[in-house]
Amino acid sequence: MLVKTPVETGRRCVPYRLSVAVACLLAFTVSILPAAHAGENALTLSDALSSTLAQNPRLQVFDLRLDGLDGRRLTADQNPALTAGLEVENALGSGDLQGVDSAEYTLALSSVLELGGKRQARVDLVDTRYGLVEAERRAETLDLLGQVTQRFITTLALQEKLSLAAEAVTLAESTHEIVAGRAERGATPRSEVLRARAALRQSRVAQARLEAELESRKMALASLWGETTPDFQTLEGDLFQFSTADSFEALYQRVSDSPAIQVFASEERLRDAEVQLARSQSEGDIRWQLGIRRFEETGDTALTAGVSMPLFSGRRNRGEVQAAQAARNEIQYRREDTLLRLRARLFDAWHRRQQAVAAVQQMREGVVPDLTEALELTRDAYERGRYTYVEWISAQRELLSARQALVDAAATALLNQALLEQLTAQPLAAVPGASER
Repeated sequence: MLVKTPVETGRRCVPYRLSVAVACLLAFTVSILPAAHAGENALTLSDALSSTLAQNPRLQVFDLRLDGLDGRRLTADQNPALTAGLEVENALGSGDLQGVDSAEYTLALSSVLELGGKRQARVDLVDTRYGLVEAERRAETLDLLGQVTQRFITTLALQEKLSLAAEAVTLAESTHEIVAGRAERGATPRSEVLRARAALRQSRVAQARLEAELESRKMALASLWGETTPDFQTLEGDLFQFSTADSFEALYQRVSDSPAIQVFASEERLRDAEVQLARSQSEGDIRWQLGIRRFEETGDTALTAGVSMPLFSGRRNRGEVQAAQAARNEIQYRREDTLLRLRARLFDAWHRRQQAVAAVQQMREGVVPDLTEALELTRDAYERGRYTYVEWISAQRELLSARQALVDAAATALLNQALLEQLTAQPLAAVPGASER
């Protein structure tokens, strides 16, 4: 289990920020190892995750929530306030009670003796909120880093497609030169030259569109750590580096320990504390008063004391206890519902990843090599006049389409692999020095 449970210190739970950060980095960086597009101004997934952890405002609010709980705990740990009062009797009346000569002054101090462990129940309730906030922090951290990973993968895939677009432009330029040369020799009609020129211009338009889209994706990625302008030129990573996935049932066993489910355990402890607080309110408090009374007429003083206690407090508080218990029991069903939904998402991600990895294997080992060889043969045949321009262009498009589909399949595999790691809060098993084939 990568994300540890907070340790109670008596005042608050100790936040495992470093543990969370390391765990999340391990969970995602094993998916995309540094490979292509390396350079001084290249961004790795590890860099993106570290910057997000340090600078994203979504994570900064949890420190403020914990500071707020510190204040609430100070309030909850206080004894009932002391109340000072001054009471005047038999003053400003009529007859013998005119003026203040017959007045009686009482200076009193009063407070409440709390029974039923109310003070400790209040403190315990705040203490359990620390654990809930830390659990929510871990869940939010994984969710945010999952978003970073998804944007990184999609941007890396777009970067790979841009490389393919550059190759397509080079191929279109070469095609135009060959067709133009054949036209000069009278071996092909001028219409094919015009079509080759149009294809070249279209490939350049497609390249420019991908360049603009890549800049937008880079901006969206950098915004996750608060940057308004990306300070990197390229992304560094290997789209075809996969980890080995366990069976679906083995992955599902880890879900019960994930931060998304740990939130319910923390909330359950919070609700238990609320039930205990509600029960403590069933015990009536004793209100006491102690004072000194002065008789102005005689100049004498006397001690006064009083005690009061509400009746039938337990009966009047039954509704609050029942409501607190109902809220506590509700958590079990919400946890079961979340587990069912997580199971469905986990199976979908696991199944899609398996299919995508198999597709990558088939295309890398069979489809792309076959189409590459077919394109070379078609080009040779076209230059010898055995194949038409349409057949040559068709072979080019088939190869480019297959290579784009290969990038899409690899991105799908990595996106679903990242989702599996996010849902389980654990990395898949890495294969050192090799990709899954």
